Amino acid sequence: MQTGKQLSTSIDAAVPTAARMYDHYLGGKDNYAADRAACEELDKVVPSTRRLAVNNRRFLQRVVKVLAADHGIRQFLDHGSGLPTQDNVHQVAQRVDPDTHVVYVDNDPMVLVHGRALLEQDERTAVIHADMRETDEIFSHPDTRRLIDFSRPVAVLFNSVMHCIPDSDTDGPLAVVRRVTERLVPGSYMVMCQLVSEDPEVRTFVTDFMDQATQGHWGRVRQEKEVAEWFEGTEILDPGLVEVSTWRPDSEVAPRQLSHEWIEFGGVARIL
Repeated sequence: MQTGKQLSTSIDAAVPTAARMYDHYLGGKDNYAADRAACEELDKVVPSTRRLAVNNRRFLQRVVKVLAADHGIRQFLDHGSGLPTQDNVHQVAQRVDPDTHVVYVDNDPMVLVHGRALLEQDERTAVIHADMRETDEIFSHPDTRRLIDFSRPVAVLFNSVMHCIPDSDTDGPLAVVRRVTERLVPGSYMVMCQLVSEDPEVRTFVTDFMDQATQGHWGRVRQEKEVAEWFEGTEILDPGLVEVSTWRPDSEVAPRQLSHEWIEFGGVARIL
């Protein structure tokens, strides 16, 4: 069973969202004082968060380039895409092939407004307003059906978003991954990573802080072994499941995640 909840279309500037906090960490301007204040509080306990956000964005860009250039993927479905920033998925992929199609999915109304403004002249790209747990709604949405041919390989992205999903047998991360995977043809790809920590105090603090700050729009910080479970039954691309700044870095001197109170952990897998 999926959520079926009616999503709000109003923007509440007083309540932080993960998308706007991420935007602030990346140096964007589409955020509010509440988002910036939440980031400041978070930094007191996990000071490497800004570097983590930047490294995660670079990971996404490398992944999309590899899938488009080396594996011939021309369709991307990006769950929890966040606010538009520099070198978005469609821009990276369309540099490889201008005819690449991209569908962005997010439940933050601010993402919908800014995303549609950015993409209104691009008929190969769309932004849809949906909860990333609503697999049936996402896959049957008119824009998804217009742009994505599921009889052909697709790259499905869950980049730094699974920590926003609470545990549930029907709507938790593993259930969502299974629902999506069963709809994909062999040769498709899944990109998945999330915030993890092996320190129980860090996991508890961040989980509780973000749950309270976002008024319940949060899941939890997990452990590496939990992320690994999502990839069972797939072929994981080299270098495996790793801290994402080490996933096929552009050079030996590329920035690494130096602080390890928490990391972004995951990888890329081929559907068999």
